Amino acid sequence: MNKGTLMVVSGFSGTGKGTVLAQVFQRRPDVYFSVSFTTRSPREGEREGVDYHFITRQAFEERIQRGEFLEYAEYVGNYYGTSLKVIQEKLAQGIDVILEIEIQGAAKVRERMPEAVSLFLVPPSFEELSRRLHKRGTDSEEVIQQRLATARREAKEMVNYDYIVVNDTVEQAVGEILAILVAESCRRERRRDLIEGVNGL
Repeated sequence: MNKGTLMVVSGFSGTGKGTVLAQVFQRRPDVYFSVSFTTRSPREGEREGVDYHFITRQAFEERIQRGEFLEYAEYVGNYYGTSLKVIQEKLAQGIDVILEIEIQGAAKVRERMPEAVSLFLVPPSFEELSRRLHKRGTDSEEVIQQRLATARREAKEMVNYDYIVVNDTVEQAVGEILAILVAESCRRERRRDLIEGVNGL
């Protein structure tokens, strides 16, 4: 059986990662979305096993000791991590996996699983990013300026990604991500069984 593709998706805050990926999973329900573990409390409307796996700090640290995370980080006093075992199992079953993760986590994933495909989602311009952040109406002007400053710093990391997808329209961005998944599944390395089958004739 051919292995699945692990796709790591990063992007600036306000780029629309959640909206775009929701459409990707709607169009490709066979793709697995990696649900992270966290030690923070569930927010209103969040569901166990759907948004996150909510566990205690002690349980998380025990998993760290056992080497169970592909990557993990502590952010604002809480741990967040990705299960290595779950991802390995899905990929071995030939299932494509998408992991939405920030830049530092993505670097750790590439280090441990160099075969991972990395994708950076960007807005058409910083002006458009500013417009979208203001339109959301969830942050103060100070927070928006902080997010824009962070995005300018993060932009320097884009050179480390395999693909850059511009979220001009959601439909176009979704189409490009789906096309990348198809192209990656056709790679020689992922079609070994076909090669062996032909050579065995």
